[in-house]
Amino acid sequence: MVMKGFDPRWKDPEHYIIGITEEIWEGRDFASLHRYYAPDIIVRSPTSLVVGNQGVIAATMSQLAEFPDRAILAEDVIWSPASDGGFLSSHRTVSIATHAHDGAHGVAKGTRLTYRVIADCAARDNVIYDEWLVRDTGAVVRQLGWEPREYAADQIARAGGPEQCAPMLPAPADAPGPYRDTGNDHPAGLRYAGILSQLMAAEFSIIPREYDRGVQLDLPGGRTAHSHAAADAFWLGLRAAFPSAAFTIHHRIGRDDAPGPPRAALRWSLAGRHDGWGAFGAPTGAPVHVMGISHAEFGPRGLHREFVLIDETAIWRQILLHTG
Repeated sequence: MVMKGFDPRWKDPEHYIIGITEEIWEGRDFASLHRYYAPDIIVRSPTSLVVGNQGVIAATMSQLAEFPDRAILAEDVIWSPASDGGFLSSHRTVSIATHAHDGAHGVAKGTRLTYRVIADCAARDNVIYDEWLVRDTGAVVRQLGWEPREYAADQIARAGGPEQCAPMLPAPADAPGPYRDTGNDHPAGLRYAGILSQLMAAEFSIIPREYDRGVQLDLPGGRTAHSHAAADAFWLGLRAAFPSAAFTIHHRIGRDDAPGPPRAALRWSLAGRHDGWGAFGAPTGAPVHVMGISHAEFGPRGLHREFVLIDETAIWRQILLHTG
């Protein structure tokens, strides 16, 4: 891809995304967010909708105040060209950080943390102007001694209880923004979209057909599991909790970048009610929006590595706010 409109030092989208992430977070150049993030950028996460780079700067400094040594290690950047001449990158990272100071995650415990984040960023003319981000908050809070449900309850209590706690934003992942493309039609993306669509249609027999028997699964909560039974348990547990929820794929990318395997990145959601027994306990009827981003790698025997991120604490917060 020709990086038209970008600083010539950036060779390609991967180089740009990894480079500016390191510059901002580890280089402590927060002011560079004025250069790299559009003034009216929209950043969506399962718990918030931030508009404007001033809000992004404030959130960045708040996180680093609590986790001052946070290092963000790039695992992969799966990208596709955009119709406006820019691109959409799905950037999967591993963060390593110490909970050194009190903050949003409670009293500092000095705990060393490892957790994943995937950020989908739309960029053009050397600026990111639209973003979707999912952090594995379940992994963070478990390493700090909480369970996601317990942490969500504590957040609500600290806000003054269900009556005082600000309601969750409706479907933040679906909030419209300037980026309107839906990805590309690469076979790897189409294949992975087909797999998830069939899983969400309760066709779990697809797992032994499409997943390598030796598949490694990197799942929410920082969990790593292997093989067909683990894939079945995760996807069935999620779908069973929200059996009538609408499943939507919002963005789909597939890529081949030799010498690596074919890869795919999907951004998706489940929107409906907590009306089934599954991964989130007894059904409550709570309206719930699940924002998910998943990456997949394919080998000669099928899907051989899968990375799935949802924010379990955001789901529990929606359920607990409904039940009071």
